[in-house]
Amino acid sequence: MPVVSNTSPILNLAIVGQLELMYQQFETVQIPPAVLSELKVQEDRPGSKEIQAALKAGWIQVRAVNSLSSIKLLQQTLDKGEAEAIALAMEMQADWTLLDERDGRKVAKSLGLRVTGVLGILLRAKHKGELHSLSEAIDALVATAGFRIAPDLLAKVIAAENQS
Repeated sequence: MPVVSNTSPILNLAIVGQLELMYQQFETVQIPPAVLSELKVQEDRPGSKEIQAALKAGWIQVRAVNSLSSIKLLQQTLDKGEAEAIALAMEMQADWTLLDERDGRKVAKSLGLRVTGVLGILLRAKHKGELHSLSEAIDALVATAGFRIAPDLLAKVIAAENQS
């Protein structure tokens, strides 16, 4: 199951101590070089040690994007990490593309990619019994990682949690 991630899902889950949920759900996650650069794993930042450990363990893998023209085209509206992640997901015919930013998600979906992000990962973990409290995890994302959630999206996630 090929999975490609942008920066935000990895970084935010690492900051709140939930990066292992990504491993539990996807086993291996591919990232393009721009995402590795944006993660700044060599700096002493929140989440860096967790990301370094995942890279060393080999379940987060860096993979180059072959289509430079796709990256350039996508960079007209998206940042480099998002552009490379979407281009890589298209090349690999990824089962999942992990993106949080609204514009990136919109572009990825328009290209036929299946998209989820931090909230989707947390919600699936809650449904599988791998996460004790979805609301505590979301509160930690907001308070610790500075994650921003649109009120309408938060309402949808809470409604989805209550349906399980």
